[in-house]
Amino acid sequence: MKPGTAAKIFRALFAAGRKPRAFSTQQYKSVPTETADAVVIGAGVVGIAVARELAMKLGREVLVIESAPSFGTGSSSRNSEVIHAGIYYPRNSLKAAFCVRGRKLLYKYCEEHDIPHKQIGKLIVATGSSEIPKLDLLMTRGTENGVEGLRMMEGHEATRMEPELQCLRALLSPASGIVDSHSYMLSLLGDAENHGAIFSYNTTVTGGEYEGDRVKLYMSESRALKDWDGKSPLKPDLILSPRILVNSAGLGALALSRRIYGLDNGIIPRPYFARGCYFTLSNVKTPPFQHLIYPIPEDGGLGVHVTLDLNGQVRFGPDVEWIDGVDDISSFLNLFDYSVPGDRANQFYPEIRKYYPYLKDGSLEPGYAGVRPKLSGAKQGPTDFVIQGEEIHGIPGLINLFGIESPGLTSSLAIAEHVAARLSR
Repeated sequence: MKPGTAAKIFRALFAAGRKPRAFSTQQYKSVPTETADAVVIGAGVVGIAVARELAMKLGREVLVIESAPSFGTGSSSRNSEVIHAGIYYPRNSLKAAFCVRGRKLLYKYCEEHDIPHKQIGKLIVATGSSEIPKLDLLMTRGTENGVEGLRMMEGHEATRMEPELQCLRALLSPASGIVDSHSYMLSLLGDAENHGAIFSYNTTVTGGEYEGDRVKLYMSESRALKDWDGKSPLKPDLILSPRILVNSAGLGALALSRRIYGLDNGIIPRPYFARGCYFTLSNVKTPPFQHLIYPIPEDGGLGVHVTLDLNGQVRFGPDVEWIDGVDDISSFLNLFDYSVPGDRANQFYPEIRKYYPYLKDGSLEPGYAGVRPKLSGAKQGPTDFVIQGEEIHGIPGLINLFGIESPGLTSSLAIAEHVAARLSR
């Protein structure tokens, strides 16, 4: 991207404030076109980390395109803010490798950049005899993945650590912790911008075309999409042709890939979406727990667990609610329902009381909700991250990041490191 190119891109994109309208391929010639060095789609935690790595380590001129008015407004800011150790994931999986590597990089980064965080540890608990074999499996997996300090303990030992806790057995993970995700993303963004990266907000990539040796991206103002039905042709405000492209669009990554003409749809996984609510604990003078408390994982998630923020506020969640019928515009613009119905607490109380029997009625207040971009649905079992490069889709310079759910926050620096290494070849 030549000096001044970014400014030209912004002028071309925002000058007219056009509403979407039908167009034919012959009208492409009337759409402004620009080239760019490196484009990252999505300013979530992983997208920002990738942009930083490309700018700092590879010296690329990076443009980050984000449909929202600011960074980190999707899954990156609607999660438990937990630094995971790397226990849950099968050996040699991307989740296992990136979580373990990313955890070490994240703790180091937080220390060096004064990012609020705390290594408070986690207890994964078995509350019934049928759960003990599952806890043993987690111990085995964590050990195979290289997680340090894991220790199995009997229920009475765990109760000495956490007097409010009730369980038969617990797995202690001292390496787990919590982080202020907003401060972390803000710091990454600052690093990226200090090395020349430019962030374009309120800008949506609605599709594209693989032509020659590059992908041409169709870009529009996000506000214009509200008048679009998602099916009729949409004339873009700008066509952008980058040398390298990282699709880190999170909730919209799969829908976007299916709209790139020339990219084989057969290699693009089916999207699934899982909504999860959080409730905060009220009417307590002091937090009942000092560690993260997790039940045995459930279908679609890690179970309704105890997390603490850096101010000591206790919250419980998330649960799992599968969402069907998500259209492309909703995934592009993050138009999901993030409300937390108060009566949903009725489903939380019995789950929490399995390990926290002293939870009082009326002590849960609605917190917030998030949506996870998943690659498998209900009863299908967990899947790994999917990172597709030229060896999969045949397009030089394109990296697709699919299904970057938990432990995406923990893995962010490791994923960025991996993407940059692949693009430097």
